[in-house]
Amino acid sequence: MAVIVIAPDSFKGTLGAADAARALADGWATVRPADELRLVPMADGGEGTLDAFELAVSGSRRMPVCVDGPDGRPVAASWLWLPAAGGHGPTGVVELASTSGITLLDPLLPFDAHSFGFGQAIAAALDAGVDRLLLALGGSSSTDGGAGALAALGLDLSDAAGRPIRVGNRGLTHLAAIDASALRPLPPGGAVILSDVDNPLLGERGAAAVFGPQKGATPSQVEGLEVGLARWASQVAVSDLPVRADAATPGAGAAGGAGFGLLAWGATISPGAAAVGAALGLPAALAGASVVITGEGRFDHQSLAGKVPSYVLDAAAAAARMPDDRAPIAVALAAGAIEGDTSAFAASVSLAVLAGGSAAARADPARWLRDAGARLARVCSADRTAH
Repeated sequence: MAVIVIAPDSFKGTLGAADAARALADGWATVRPADELRLVPMADGGEGTLDAFELAVSGSRRMPVCVDGPDGRPVAASWLWLPAAGGHGPTGVVELASTSGITLLDPLLPFDAHSFGFGQAIAAALDAGVDRLLLALGGSSSTDGGAGALAALGLDLSDAAGRPIRVGNRGLTHLAAIDASALRPLPPGGAVILSDVDNPLLGERGAAAVFGPQKGATPSQVEGLEVGLARWASQVAVSDLPVRADAATPGAGAAGGAGFGLLAWGATISPGAAAVGAALGLPAALAGASVVITGEGRFDHQSLAGKVPSYVLDAAAAAARMPDDRAPIAVALAAGAIEGDTSAFAASVSLAVLAGGSAAARADPARWLRDAGARLARVCSADRTAH
């Protein structure tokens, strides 16, 4: 009997992390029914982060809130109240994906989508008296640099005539003045950004260039989005915001640049997967494990830069370095589509390949994850090697 840890992220738009973990476990058990399976569904700051913390933290409570969605329509969302622990008072976890996320839009609105609702949910957490904030970025619909979120927190953004600019990237090109006098302060324990990327705000690896196309922007529109973000950054640099945020900071480009806006508010930034993994106890779950399976909807060149598969690889390596002369833990990958280098993994399976195409895989992801779990059980042997 071997100990197998199953720690996937959500397969965005198709299956949550908990359901993905169960499907992989079911598939593995059909081949190796005697193994001990430990399910640790993960998140990295994007979709599913609230679910992960709610699962991990006893006494957590969902706090309903109605916010302006990314196109202005009302969205019924929630943030998560975590009880006092670790020297902190109560903590509020606010997830951008559930308040201003891309799944809330159809069609996509690359210039007009905004993060105002995310700011409204943050304000609700502040109103409830939280001591600190965990701000989960990922799954954003907008490229507004977080200006919308800060506007909801009291930041005044105006054009050359003193009129308020419209929310969204489109308004940023007209930004002429920033007044932070009414901006709400951070809670006493501060705010931590949970980010799954290390992109800067601007440039060829910036929010517009890398993530703009995912939000519906054409190449010419990407150039326009960059102009708006550059204007926002230049005005922040001469504003009375709490921090003169640096657009080059790794993670400033997260969630359409929302990372940059939150840094200017005074928040700090931390890898989201590591924070979620620590809360869920993944390092402890790896004790004595032979294999750990991770996964996500699409594995590409960004996946090893702070996303769940990267964190799981690091956590498995750290567990193997414990002072009890533990053997290496084989790390396997199951992904909806594989478009990046998987040489760091002992084995990998693409659901699209198993299903004969991406459309078929997306139509029934649980089925193909079960097949992937069975496939990985056959190729990952009990002595922690893979063929």
